[in-house]
Amino acid sequence: MLTQQDLKQIAQRGISEEQINTQLKQFETGFPFLRLEAAASVEKGIVAPNEADRKKYVDAWQQYKANGHRIVKFVPASGAASRMFKNMFAFVDADYDVPTTDFEKKFFNDIEKFAFYEALNEACLKNEEKDIKELMAAGNYKAVAANMLRKEGLNYGQLPKGMLLFHKYAEGARTPMEEHLVEGALYASSNGEAHVHFTVSHEHIEFFKQKVAEKADGFASKYGIKYDITFSEQKPSTDTVAANPDNTPFREADGSLLFRPGGHGALIENLNEIDADVIFIKNIDNVVPDRLKPETTEWKQVIAGLLVSLQEKAFGYLRLLDAGASEEQLKEIAAFVKTCLCTDPKGQKEDAAYLRRKLNRPMRVCGVVKNVGEPGGGPFLTYNQDGTVSLQILESSQIDTNNEAYMKMFTQGTHFNPVDLVCAVRDYKGQPFCLPDFVDKTTGFISSKSKGGKELKALELPGLWNGAMSDWSTVFVEVPLGTFNPVKTVNDLLRDQHQ
Repeated sequence: MLTQQDLKQIAQRGISEEQINTQLKQFETGFPFLRLEAAASVEKGIVAPNEADRKKYVDAWQQYKANGHRIVKFVPASGAASRMFKNMFAFVDADYDVPTTDFEKKFFNDIEKFAFYEALNEACLKNEEKDIKELMAAGNYKAVAANMLRKEGLNYGQLPKGMLLFHKYAEGARTPMEEHLVEGALYASSNGEAHVHFTVSHEHIEFFKQKVAEKADGFASKYGIKYDITFSEQKPSTDTVAANPDNTPFREADGSLLFRPGGHGALIENLNEIDADVIFIKNIDNVVPDRLKPETTEWKQVIAGLLVSLQEKAFGYLRLLDAGASEEQLKEIAAFVKTCLCTDPKGQKEDAAYLRRKLNRPMRVCGVVKNVGEPGGGPFLTYNQDGTVSLQILESSQIDTNNEAYMKMFTQGTHFNPVDLVCAVRDYKGQPFCLPDFVDKTTGFISSKSKGGKELKALELPGLWNGAMSDWSTVFVEVPLGTFNPVKTVNDLLRDQHQ
C-alpha cells in the first residue's frame, strides 16, 4: 500500500512506517468507547476546599516557590482566530449590507467597546479615508468588518488569538499573550523569574517573538522579575496521515500522502521537553483584565498548593516502599491512593508493586467549574486499561451515545473542564518522567473532513488533557466560574469580564 516515495515522505517527517500502518489500522477499527463508572461530583471525585483549606494550600504553594523550585507556565497558543470571526466573515459575504442578525447588530452597536477599536479606526482611515463612525453613517458596515478581518487591515481573520487586542487599559490595549505574561508574574514565578512557554504555529512564531520582545521588559519592570520566554512548534512527527472513506491513504493531486496536525494531544511531546518541577497549563483565550485577576491568582495557588502537598506525601510513601513498608504502612499508603488520589483498585491486590505503580507517575490537579452548558469535556470516574478506576477528563466523542446510562452521566454532569491544570512532572528522585509513556493510545479521535472537495477521515491523537494524561494521578478541584472566561466569538469580548 505504501510506495517508496511514501516511505521517503514519511521518513522526512520523522515518522516510522509502523506508525503509519498503525494509524491506517485505527481508521479501520476506530477507537473503543471508554467504560464509565460515574460523572465526578463534589460528592465523589471533586474536592471543594473551604476557606481554611484554601489558605493552607496557598501557604503551601508560597513555601514551595520559596524553596526555589522551577515553575513553568505552558500556554497552547497556535490556534488561529478565524473561528472567532465566523459570523463577521458571513456578514462580509452576505447579500445584504447592513447589520441584520442579532450578532451583527450587537457587534456594530457596541463596536467602541472593543479593545481593538482604535487600531481598527486607524486601519479604516488609512484604507478608506473615513473613520468607523463615518463609514457606518454612510451604511458601509462591510468596509469596517473587512478592515478588521483582512490582511490590508488588522488581519484578525488570519492571526492567532494570542495576538489580538483583548482588553483596554489606560496605557494601551493588551493581547492574551501579554495577559499570560502578567499571570506568570503573579502566581508562577520563583527565584525572581517567570518562565513562560508558548506553543505556536510555524507561520506566526516570528510575530510572537517580536511582540514578546516589545512587551516583556515593561512587565518585568512592573512586577520586579525577569522573564524567560520560550516557544515551540508542534512537531511534524506528531502529524497523522489522512485516509479516504474506505480507509486507504488519502493522496494529494501529485500522489503524495496528506498529513494533518495531530490535535492538541501532539503537545505532550512539547510538554515532555519542558525543564520544570511544576507546569501550569491554561488556554490562550482564558484571560481577564487586571481588575479580575486576584480571583484567578488565588485559585491557581490553591490548586498548585494542593498538588505539591499531595506530591510530597506520595514521595514520602515511595521512599517508605523503598525501605520496605510494613503491613500497617501498606494499608495507610493504599488508603492515600484510594481516597486522596481517587484511584480504586477494583479488586486488584494492593501490594507494594501496585502501590508503587500508582504513586510513581506524573500528577495533575485540574480545576473544574460548575456546568453552564459550554461545549467540551467533563470530569468522570473511568475504567483504565488495567481494570482500575480513576479520574479522567473526557470529551463527548469518547462516550458511546447508544449507552443510555452513559449519556445520562454526560448530559447531567455537574462540572465542566475549563483547561486549568497544574502538573508535577518529576519523580521522587528528581528525574523527569517520560510523559509519552503515560499516554493511552486507544483514546484517539476520528473525524470527517474534506480537502479540495474530496471527503477524508482525519485522525487526532489522544487529547493533551484527555488520553495523553490518562495514566497520570488526577485530582479535580471545584474552582469558581469567574476563573473561566474563554473567548469563542468576537462578541464574547463584549462580556463584562473582558471590559
